[in-house]
Amino acid sequence: MPTPQETARLEQIKRTWQQKRQITDRLGKIKTKVGVYSGKGGVGKTTVAVNLAVTLANQGSSVGLLDVDIDCPNVTKVMGMTDKPDYVDGQIIPAEKWGVKVVSMAFFQENPDEAIIWRGPMIHNAISQFLQSTDWEELDYLIVDLPPGTSDSPLTVMQNLPMDGFVVVSTPQDLANLDAKRCINMIRKLNLNVLGVVENYTGEIFGQGGGEKLAKEVEAPFLGDLALRSAYRDSSKPTTLLDEDVEDEYAAVADAMKKSLKEFGSEAA
Repeated sequence: MPTPQETARLEQIKRTWQQKRQITDRLGKIKTKVGVYSGKGGVGKTTVAVNLAVTLANQGSSVGLLDVDIDCPNVTKVMGMTDKPDYVDGQIIPAEKWGVKVVSMAFFQENPDEAIIWRGPMIHNAISQFLQSTDWEELDYLIVDLPPGTSDSPLTVMQNLPMDGFVVVSTPQDLANLDAKRCINMIRKLNLNVLGVVENYTGEIFGQGGGEKLAKEVEAPFLGDLALRSAYRDSSKPTTLLDEDVEDEYAAVADAMKKSLKEFGSEAA
């Protein structure tokens, strides 16, 4: 007879297996899943995730955007969204704007100014609930805005969501690139793909070239740089819809990402 501890352990293994199977089945109609990730906050990761998703949608792809930055869910703000997802028969039906389907923790906050003060298990449960319950239907791309850093939250996503690869966002400064290198090492330790590095905030203020240098050091593709422009002050819609130069930059990043996906053997639309 198994001991109570052994029985509990077997039940936990069974629940984990069932959960992963449910997530895999739920995401079965999505061709390509790409994480947008950074080693630290404040480098523009969410801005990159949103504008990349909108760019792909404008190119004719069906796109979803999942915001699993549970502590600081900002995707809805950058998207300018007010409509919330529907909840039908236990399923989350994503809200949609600019041709992108969106699910974010921000939709479930009563007050956006309140801090979400959760320990790891609660964050893990929230992320798992999004993955298990959201009905994305058929998508060419699911862009996932991950929490920054190398702690429990991004690890939960990487272990539970079968990703095709990660776009790592950094800036020209040395400290930002040191943190980006750490998250690249984390991705590779989990035997996942680094699709490439994007340098954000390029220009006279912060400099240029740090992201490309990092890409060479870690032997990853350099997907392009994104200049620090006054157009980002306009928060009425994603900046790629407001400024032709920004649109061109994101189109170049999207094309480079697709090339990297193909080189890793993933299906790019």
